[in-house]
Amino acid sequence: MTKFKHNKFFNRFLTFVPIILLFTSVLNKFDFNNLNLDYFSFNFSYILIFYFSLKKSEGMGYILIFIAGLFNDVINGTPIGLSSLLFLITCGAAAYLRNITLRPNIIKDCLFFLLTILIINSISFLALTMIFSYEFNYISEVTNIFFTFVIYFIFSYMFNFLNRSI
Repeated sequence: MTKFKHNKFFNRFLTFVPIILLFTSVLNKFDFNNLNLDYFSFNFSYILIFYFSLKKSEGMGYILIFIAGLFNDVINGTPIGLSSLLFLITCGAAAYLRNITLRPNIIKDCLFFLLTILIINSISFLALTMIFSYEFNYISEVTNIFFTFVIYFIFSYMFNFLNRSI
């Protein structure tokens, strides 16, 4: 492992892992419906953007996050710019939490993340139903919010390990 820590190419590659994960998750559109698991879905993009905007602000640029949101809109068929707006609101919420926090705590981070995804999904719901007349499955949306919140704990520990290796 010490051999990898002295390798400049490997260290440089590790700094791009969050961006690669973001674009892979946005372009992949893999969901757990293919595994015949009813009502199990989570939004990995929100978890990734919130965590790396909170813990490592220089890890992802706002322009790359905006472009990833545009790609997400094209792939999902939502109006162009909506996901970009939601991703940037997530970045803004994480930056706000980073600036007001004196002692980081996983519980505070998760509760603020829950508040953030509730606000984001409310904005998405209002925009899509009132302006664009989309139909929503409410149970699916609520379970998505719940599992995104719960899975944030797991990915937080995994990303902490990744941050320590960078």
